Amino acid sequence: MVPRAVDAASPADAAPQAAQPPHAAHAADAPPAATALDAAAAERVAATLQALATPSRLLILSRLRQGPCTPKELAADIGMEQSSCSHQLRLLRNLGLVARARQGRSVEYALYDEHVSALLDQAVYHVAHLRVTSATAEE
Repeated sequence: MVPRAVDAASPADAAPQAAQPPHAAHAADAPPAATALDAAAAERVAATLQALATPSRLLILSRLRQGPCTPKELAADIGMEQSSCSHQLRLLRNLGLVARARQGRSVEYALYDEHVSALLDQAVYHVAHLRVTSATAEE
């Protein structure tokens, strides 16, 4: 399954907010952990998780957790070609994981909102938990 681009009115077009992320107000409205998915929602979630299945994209998102930066800065920070980095940023933006904002003559990227950071935290925690569980089982 190839991740689908979102329409022009999508979160990808929103500018990152320094003071308050775009969706900070609905954190209290978070759905219960066991929310059932319909087929369309399952496709959207799968596309998002597929985007996270690439180490280069995870490095990009991890770097953006430290704060907004330009594609040139980002590429240098993670050791990636700028053209490849820009391609990955475009995909992440289309999926609503990062947002871009013009800063004078340059463009800066940032995580779309705190949910992206939480998603990264959960993935890292899960992998660390599996490692600990696996090491304990081998003893």
